[in-house]
Amino acid sequence: MTVYIDPPAWPGHGRLWSHLISDASYAELHAFAASLGVPPRAFERDHYDIPSHRYADAVAAGAVEVRSREVVRLLHAAGLRRRKGA
Repeated sequence: MTVYIDPPAWPGHGRLWSHLISDASYAELHAFAASLGVPPRAFERDHYDIPSHRYADAVAAGAVEVRSREVVRLLHAAGLRRRKGA
């Protein structure tokens, strides 16, 4: 069971964002996010949006750095991918 994060490359609200995911379960993901103090409202379908200034905190807490394409592949492989509108 691992939590992953991609580089902060996604623009929104005047900043860049990363995606934080789990390859095991949403429970693991929610617990990891809570341990970082990430608010529940940052969860979107199958990932947490993490602002660039919190990226290093997530990595220091144990999130594994991966490319954005790997995030999607890992979610699909784990059966945890939720598309918009689905």
